[in-house]
Amino acid sequence: MSVLRAIRCNPQVLCRNLIARSSSSLTDGETRITQVLKEKFPHASSLKVVDISGGCGAMYEIHIESDEFRGKRTVQQHQLVNQALKDEIKAMHGLRIFTDVPRK
Repeated sequence: MSVLRAIRCNPQVLCRNLIARSSSSLTDGETRITQVLKEKFPHASSLKVVDISGGCGAMYEIHIESDEFRGKRTVQQHQLVNQALKDEIKAMHGLRIFTDVPRK
């Protein structure tokens, strides 16, 4: 059943699922990606992984702040994240990466 058809058929269920998702813990994919990034960037001062595909795991948004990015251009920072997630990326449709260096 398409998403639009599901909304038309039973919008209350969709709303309940969205509310439950927003107040629940991380999805399996978010947990797995967070764990991989924590292992690769153990000194990250901030890390947030969000499944922006509605919970199906097709697209993620990653915000990571790490001193390991200091002195590197943005593209190099993103390459480090992509390399860390090379196995996970194979199953994704898309990935948004936001990197930063902690302020001293």
